[in-house]
Amino acid sequence: MLSDRPYLRDDYPRERTSVLIWLISAIVAGFILQFLLGSLRPNFAQSLTDEFGLTIPGLRDGRVWTLLTHGFLHSEVNLFHIGANLLALYFIGRELLPILGTRRFLALYFGASLAGGLVWALAHWQTGGTFFGATAAVDALLVVFACFFPHRRHDFLFFFVPVSLKPKYLALGLLAFDLFGLFIHEIRNLALPFGFSIGHSAHLGGMFAGWIYFRYLHGVPWTLPALRASNNPPNRDSSDRSDENVTSSATHAGIPTPGEIRAEVDRILDKINSHGFPSLTPDEKRLLDEAKDLLSRR
Repeated sequence: MLSDRPYLRDDYPRERTSVLIWLISAIVAGFILQFLLGSLRPNFAQSLTDEFGLTIPGLRDGRVWTLLTHGFLHSEVNLFHIGANLLALYFIGRELLPILGTRRFLALYFGASLAGGLVWALAHWQTGGTFFGATAAVDALLVVFACFFPHRRHDFLFFFVPVSLKPKYLALGLLAFDLFGLFIHEIRNLALPFGFSIGHSAHLGGMFAGWIYFRYLHGVPWTLPALRASNNPPNRDSSDRSDENVTSSATHAGIPTPGEIRAEVDRILDKINSHGFPSLTPDEKRLLDEAKDLLSRR
């Protein structure tokens, strides 16, 4: 019976919490800890910033982990700092995570945070200072998103004024803003309005990391050549090999007819509609691709 086939059952695996939600939760937890310590024990709050925030004295003392941990701390006074980062991380992250996958998404996020911290440290090695925030990593995600979807139009309200914006223009605008801020605020050492201090150099480092990832790393397989070679079948004609692999995989999955293939594809599409693309198992993703190839050949 068709209902006995595993790919037609409704007992999906338990959906796991995505890495995006874990990142957001970690940032929120860091902010709550900062806020509570700042309200109850100001000395402890300063110790937290000194231990996990990015500072030149800290780097000189060997606290290299702050090149990554600074992304989990934010200003307790300027709520726009954490609010804007969380909103951007959520909306951009949910678009990029299905495209990149968990491993590449995390590598991009923390690699950009590291790059931002290094650029900031180089710019402030003589002058000192303190830097924290996830903006460098978020800016990297924005650059990658703009590279994937440069002309996707987004309509939103900005202080009740309708605004239409394309990702490439937003990324270019932020790039120009941070270049200007680097020259005025960090090189010329001129004060910003309202006493704000923005790490433009770190933001630029994150943007550069995002562009490097899209330009040179996204299309490169992240496996060792020996492992890739071991996974390849014996040398034969490429078209025969492709047909044989798809056919054997489809047979192993139990897809004997085009009608059953379409039923399975419909089930997977329903699951995507209900739970999102990240909820698919690796076998379901592979089966979706193979079913598309099989149907196109028949």
